[in-house]
Formats: sequence, structure tokens, C-alpha cells
Amino acid sequence: MSFGDPNNPYGQPGQPQQPQGQPGYGYPQQAPQGVPPQQQGYGYPQQGAQQPGQPYGAYPQGAPQAGQPYGAYPQQQPGMPYSGMPPYAHWGLRFVAILVDVLVIMVPYSLVFVGGAMGDSFGAILAVIGFLAAIGVGIWMLVQEGKTGQTIGKKAMGIRLLREADGQPLGVGMAFVRRLAHFLDSIPCIPLGYLWPLWDDKKQTFADKICSSVVVKSQ
Repeated sequence: MSFGDPNNPYGQPGQPQQPQGQPGYGYPQQAPQGVPPQQQGYGYPQQGAQQPGQPYGAYPQGAPQAGQPYGAYPQQQPGMPYSGMPPYAHWGLRFVAILVDVLVIMVPYSLVFVGGAMGDSFGAILAVIGFLAAIGVGIWMLVQEGKTGQTIGKKAMGIRLLREADGQPLGVGMAFVRRLAHFLDSIPCIPLGYLWPLWDDKKQTFADKICSSVVVKSQ
């Protein structure tokens, strides 16, 4: 069989076979000198962009934090103000919310006045029931404020009590401490602490500043 035989399966006429070991079919070809290598396609990390701990093939999107999964949004830094806080509630909304809470507690507490006016044993029992019911309603609203940030009045006015650091509810214990801290809001002859949200940048009372809490509009 001659080299130019058309029935030759190893070559075509006029096309010499490449020597064994030279680049060709089945062998990796080398780029000519002076020609830059072909750039990597989309989906591959570019040279020098790979970071320690970064999955292969992923593009870096800012410096990941310690212990944070790659690609996740940056978490809140300790000691830094919470960036996702809703707008602060103005003084009028807070004042009306307090009035609503007082009226809710006064409904069962009114039985104390009714029982005292009756002046008999039944009236005394009615007064005790009203007093205990008012305390129960007050405790229930305190628990709700600590867990959800809202009492009945706050929920009606669309506002919420949150921690300034992370935007979460205070918790029952800290909500109780905040109630005690309201004593400082009433020390002056006028309730200066309760009026402080009128001009404060964060609309905080003295109790809010002590407990690092804010009252915001519900989203």
C-alpha cells in the first residue's frame, strides 16, 4: 500500500503523517512562544483570586469573617449599632400607647373602687378580685413586652420595644428592669425623662438609655 493510496486509513494524499511523539492527534499541543495562554472561561477563579478556605470556583465577595460561611452576608459586629433598625417611634405614638395600657389595667382595677363604695363583705371580695386581676393584666403585658416588644397599647399604635444592639426584644427580665428604671424619668418636678424623646435623636427616655433600648415603628 503506497502513501498516496486513497484507501490508506492512516493518512490522506499529500498530508504526511506526523512523527511519533510530536504534537498532533491525541497529544497536547503547546502554545507557540510569545503567545499568551488562552484565558480561563467563565466559572473558573482567576489567577491570584483564590483565598484560604474559599471553595474552588467561587469568586471572592469581600473578606469573610471568622466562622462565617463563605458568601453569607456580614453579621452584626459586637459593639456596633444595629444597621437594620426600623424608624424610631415619635413621642406622640409612645404617649398614646401608654394611655391605652393604663386604660386596659384600669378596667379590672375599677372593681376596687366599686367594691370600696359598696362597703360590705361582697364589696371587699369584689375589690380583691379587681386588684388581683389588674396585677395579672400588668404582669401579662410585661411578659408580652419582653418577648414580643409589644404591650396592648404598643400593638395598637404599631410600635415595638427592641434592643438597640441587635433589634431583638429585650426579654422579660430586662423589660422588668426597664420598668424600674422609669423611676428616673419621674425624679424631677416635671417628668423630664418621659419628655426626653421629644428632642433626642433616638427618641429615648432615661430608662431607654440605661437599658440600651429603643421604641421603633413596627414593620
